Amino acid sequence: MPLLDSARTAVPAVAPLPTRRARLVVDLVRLVRPAHWVKSLLVVALPLLDPRSWHSAELARLGWSVVAFVLAASAVYVGNDVTDRHRDRHHPVKRDRPVASGRVPVPLAYVWCLVLLLGLALLLTAGLVGPIWPVLAYLALNVWYSRGLKHVPLVEAGLVAVGFVLRAVQGYLAVGAAVSAWLLITVFAGCLLLIVGKRRQELLDSGVAHRPALRGWSVELAGHLLQLTGVLAVTAGLVWVGTEAPFDPHGEAAMLLSTPFVLYLVSRYLQLALVRRAAGDPVRLLLHDRAVVAAAVLWVASLGVLYAATRFPAIAAALS
Repeated sequence: MPLLDSARTAVPAVAPLPTRRARLVVDLVRLVRPAHWVKSLLVVALPLLDPRSWHSAELARLGWSVVAFVLAASAVYVGNDVTDRHRDRHHPVKRDRPVASGRVPVPLAYVWCLVLLLGLALLLTAGLVGPIWPVLAYLALNVWYSRGLKHVPLVEAGLVAVGFVLRAVQGYLAVGAAVSAWLLITVFAGCLLLIVGKRRQELLDSGVAHRPALRGWSVELAGHLLQLTGVLAVTAGLVWVGTEAPFDPHGEAAMLLSTPFVLYLVSRYLQLALVRRAAGDPVRLLLHDRAVVAAAVLWVASLGVLYAATRFPAIAAALS
């Protein structure tokens, strides 16, 4: 009897079918990385920085454009996780992803990717987002990326940043506004700054086994590129605030007001990346760091007051 009892207890328990299905649904949701949807929400909606573009029809197209890029990015995430599953198993964090860990079978992941693409196709053909070429260019760029360019050092980081530029262009096309060149440069340089920080952290965490393109990188090179992209992002952003942002005739005041906030935000990110080595997940880092969030809120509030003074001179007269 004791032998039988021990044998019975040694048999691993099998989770009930509803529990396994629930876990699979959770893994399918994890596969599309909902925490990263904020990227599309923030970048596609950049035209909202100018309240003059706030009209019902344009805002509706802008909202559908966000949904379109969420679907496109989610499909790309699933496809990349399937393609990179063997390398992800060598990464200390990514090995727990649903496909790399084996919790989501590869055929099911392909079906899930197809479902997302079908949803995107229905949205685009319905004509709800206005011009659709940035979304299509984003998908084509990622196919090209997955088929080989992701292994080309430096180029692969630039292509990821271009994907965010396409998001911003889609937003401008959705509201029918003129595209701001300086703002696009800011988006490209700012995103490249975050990507370089992430590559540097990957070098420190797992070396080149996970990402072959890292063979063309070094920690020293990443440090220099952080400086270069940081300077470009700060310069372009401040020029945009002073020249193309909706603060006329107080553009110079807006630029002066923004300078300490922008410098602090970039410096804080560099501190987190270089000192605390916390740049592995830029989205989580920027949204959860209290100092970054507080500085961003204060900056937006300050510019909001200046914009109100610009649009409503009576407020400026009362404040003076």
